Amino acid sequence: MSSPRAAVLGAGSWGTAFAKVLGDAGTQVALWARRPELAETIRRDRSNVEYLPRLARLPDLVSVTADAGEAIDGAELVVLAVPSQTLRGNLAAWTGALKPDATLVSLIKGIELGSSKRMTEVIEETAGVPSDRVAVVSGPNLAAEVAAEQPTATVVACVDMGRATQVQKAITTPYFRPYTNDDVIGCELGGAVKNVIALAFGIATAMRLGDNTKATLITRGLAETARLGVALGADPMTFAGLAGLGDLVATCSSPLSRNRTFGEHLGRGETLEEAQASTRQTAEGVKSCLAIRDLARRHGVEMPITEQVERVCHEGVDPRVAVAALMSRETKPE
Repeated sequence: MSSPRAAVLGAGSWGTAFAKVLGDAGTQVALWARRPELAETIRRDRSNVEYLPRLARLPDLVSVTADAGEAIDGAELVVLAVPSQTLRGNLAAWTGALKPDATLVSLIKGIELGSSKRMTEVIEETAGVPSDRVAVVSGPNLAAEVAAEQPTATVVACVDMGRATQVQKAITTPYFRPYTNDDVIGCELGGAVKNVIALAFGIATAMRLGDNTKATLITRGLAETARLGVALGADPMTFAGLAGLGDLVATCSSPLSRNRTFGEHLGRGETLEEAQASTRQTAEGVKSCLAIRDLARRHGVEMPITEQVERVCHEGVDPRVAVAALMSRETKPE
């Protein structure tokens, strides 16, 4: 059986790295860049210096275009790698070009503002497709390390395990090891909430708080992620795996993490606007913390770290005040 054709819509750091993974796995892939000048640069140089300076060269199986319809045409795997808050608008424009049985793969780690919907829910609603056609890829997958072919593992989640296996085969390389899972909710939620916890971790890092503090943030951050996940129907064991703890540790601990880096700017006393001016790429947790907080409140789930990150990001609360608020909460059993 021949490898499926793929399209990756979004030529940021993760979209570009994922296109490389597909090509290295023997999958023919079209990479779409929103800006024609970026598409031309990537096509000419076989690299994406703007987003991935450590990327040596894109495989020959990767073509590049600024025409989304051209990228999608004939693709059996359509990989979505755009910022979470632009997904609905972009996908609405692309839906007409999709093959009737194409598998839609989300790389997006966020929650939609206003609706508080997960990305797969937005995809199903906007594209008018059933849940068994939508998959999620999530795990400790820092784009720069993947582009440098440093070994990592990931999770492909889909309620249709046949499709999950199809995606798994299309992205397996000597440096990229995918596992399958049917817990879409858990994998997706782990990927979204870890960005918020990484903001808190970055804030703590800039405040020169110690390893005890950081370990506490990771552990209690995982606990509040799992609480929300269980309330939404996820398998709690998912959060002990690659899409839960694995992704959380990578995103919190690595200087390559956009969300941790953004949190460091906030922890140094910068305003949201100043931090955004200092960082060029999307820190999904900044907007998602609002949607995650709303989702948690709707389901009666306590998420104290998320609440305080939202206050720092969007209400101008001093990070020191937020830390004090976390430490002064009523004591209770773990």
